[in-house]
Amino acid sequence: MEEVPQPNSEMLLQIVSMKMPFGKYKDTLLCNLPVSYLEWFARKGFPQGKLGMLLQTVYEIKLNGLGYLLEPLKKR
Repeated sequence: MEEVPQPNSEMLLQIVSMKMPFGKYKDTLLCNLPVSYLEWFARKGFPQGKLGMLLQTVYEIKLNGLGYLLEPLKKR
């Protein structure tokens, strides 16, 4: 049986505190980016490195209707 990966708490905290560094939504918290923008990245390709990994994670969270899991973290 395959082990299910556990969420990385540090990554989730970065998602609710890090701002988009460029583009149309510059200075918007990653967790507040609209799904349409994340879908655009999914089609065109996510940036390399840490930012790309965080954006992909936000996309998966929102795509699966799990955005509510980030709400308690936003209040920290």
